[in-house]
Amino acid sequence: MNALRIIIHLSIALIAIALGQPLAFAEQDNSKVIKLGMSTALSGPAQNIGQQLYKGSSIYFNKVNNAGGINGAEIQLLVANDNYEPKQTVNNTRTFIYSDKVDALFGAMGTPTSHAIIPLLEQSKIPFLMPFSGASFLHDKSRANIFNLRASYNDEAAEQIKYLVEERKHTKIGLFIQADEFGLYVESGLRKELAKYDLSPIKVARYQRNSHDVASALNALQTSGVTAICLVGTYAPLGEFINSAHAKNFAPDYTSVSFVPSFDLFGEVTTPSHIMVTEIVPNPLTCNDNFCNEFLADMQANKITKPNRLHFEGYINAMAFSRAAANCKLPLQHSCLLKELNSLLINDKIIKKFFIDTKNKNKRNVYRSYYVNK
Repeated sequence: MNALRIIIHLSIALIAIALGQPLAFAEQDNSKVIKLGMSTALSGPAQNIGQQLYKGSSIYFNKVNNAGGINGAEIQLLVANDNYEPKQTVNNTRTFIYSDKVDALFGAMGTPTSHAIIPLLEQSKIPFLMPFSGASFLHDKSRANIFNLRASYNDEAAEQIKYLVEERKHTKIGLFIQADEFGLYVESGLRKELAKYDLSPIKVARYQRNSHDVASALNALQTSGVTAICLVGTYAPLGEFINSAHAKNFAPDYTSVSFVPSFDLFGEVTTPSHIMVTEIVPNPLTCNDNFCNEFLADMQANKITKPNRLHFEGYINAMAFSRAAANCKLPLQHSCLLKELNSLLINDKIIKKFFIDTKNKNKRNVYRSYYVNK
């Protein structure tokens, strides 16, 4: 099967978006196929996240397919747009599970979207692999069909509060929070970390998901006297908040979690600012590892001129799936796949190096990116 039919280009994806349907593939003669379903944002305020994660994964899977697939089976990555809206994620997931009969759900984007499909995950027991969220319910060990590589939002919160309190010496810290499950889970982690320093948020202000309505929250935080703000949202409204704050002569220090790609956030900011973003994969442009060089070569071969951490995370997710699945017999069994994925955290050198904290094997690595006085 031609690789172009396996790896869906975004131009095709946008046609399916207009029709409101998941992308699908023509029937194959070869019965040895592994299907993955990816519900993500291909349009709307968070589209850069979904598009770049998808692109990174598809490039790796395309390479695997061109080399003969996994034990002779081709990987089909079905992608469906959910616009970062939970209701559409539920619809997409139902289609993946019951119509497309995918072997696993892969690379889903977002906390509220992931939270909305928990009943489907519990009912179907289908593997839910490498979601783009660090929410604590996705790290609940009782949910054996969920597999994470990325650090939790609690890990990121610990890094942010350490930075603001110990390194930047702030005690008056506020929160600017997306008003949904994403915001609540990150807020919980931030509050717990602040409490370790006998602190609590001076002010918590919220805004609606998929909106740019930040004015009232900005006014509330500015009048509260905070000197630093932890940001929880998507890159466009956060960028608008920072730029608007500067226009009002309000210049606190900022932090943000990895859900906001630093390069996208920094691209939105047009004013001098101090921002630290916690990250969950190393910067592939400065990473000293042969796997990073392999990633960059594949991006160049696919004419990606500005490869970034999102491409890299999607690429790593696809690599992890492929290595785990290669150790399982066909047809792919859920129990074998999940067992082999978990073994990667112990035995795979790349996964251990990038994700596992060498000082505490129960924690995942957290990296940093900075924007300072552009």
